[in-house]
Amino acid sequence: MSLPFRRTGSRNDFIHKVGLVEKEAAESQFWLELFDEVKIGDETERAWLLNEATELLAIFTSIGKTAKARRDA
Repeated sequence: MSLPFRRTGSRNDFIHKVGLVEKEAAESQFWLELFDEVKIGDETERAWLLNEATELLAIFTSIGKTAKARRDA
């Protein structure tokens, strides 16, 4: 059993938790996009935060897809 699964319980627990993180990351990205549209906060800071949120969402989505594929293989 690899390290992430030892810390979270089972592979299915890990996949579930990554799914929750994905949802939270998507919601954060939504709010940052909204703030960007209405120009709330510093423009440079908004751009940096939105970029980070987009990258994190992509990372967690990839982790979830990989974990599901390995579980189903």
